[in-house]
Amino acid sequence: MKKGIAALSLLIAFCLAACGKTEVKRDEVFDAERFIKKADQLIDQKEYEEARKVLVEVKNRDTSKKLAPVAQLKIADTYIKDGDPDIGVAEYQRFLDLYPANQYASYAQYQIAMAFYSQIESPDRGAGTAKRALKEFYRLKEMYPRNPYREFVELRIEKCKTIIADGELMVGEFYYKKNAFEAAAGRFEGLLKDYPDYKRADDALLLIGKSYIALKQPAKAKDALNRLIQKYPDSKAAADARKITR
Repeated sequence: MKKGIAALSLLIAFCLAACGKTEVKRDEVFDAERFIKKADQLIDQKEYEEARKVLVEVKNRDTSKKLAPVAQLKIADTYIKDGDPDIGVAEYQRFLDLYPANQYASYAQYQIAMAFYSQIESPDRGAGTAKRALKEFYRLKEMYPRNPYREFVELRIEKCKTIIADGELMVGEFYYKKNAFEAAAGRFEGLLKDYPDYKRADDALLLIGKSYIALKQPAKAKDALNRLIQKYPDSKAAADARKITR
């Protein structure tokens, strides 16, 4: 009898313990939305590292997977805000690799392009980042043609082209001043081929003509100078070309 009572007591204790554990688990259900709000507060306070810790928790524990993509995006955002664009780009790319069809995918691609675009400083230093930004803007247009940033993207593409072309002209002028006329002419010709609407195309044509004169190739020089006079008749470069061809 005593053994039966003892066994019954153990069984009741076990059941109570099991029920208690179930209640604890219910109480400990992960609230991803609350964690996202906490991360947003930390971001507003510029506590980016602490915010990332909270967002990593969301990525690891959000069983619904509804807010894990949001957490990944916000992690990338914190690196951009914290002045670390290289890691930010890597984190946006990770988002695209994980969630290519997500509703925020175009945002991630736009942010990648903008990370490079924001590093454009001047023609002598910004041409490299302008080329990468241009590549990423084109990728945005190709992958997400209905993206909400279309108007801004077109303006920034034009600026990237101008920065790159300015850099090419600067390199060509350097070669020209060093009497490396063949290299200069090649650089200017390439510039006009890639960017025919460049704002300083007239200057490039004049320098092409002068380079070929120095190289004793009068036919090519005449062709470049005539193109200049015909296409930009009112420019200072065209006036200089007329003096040369008299």
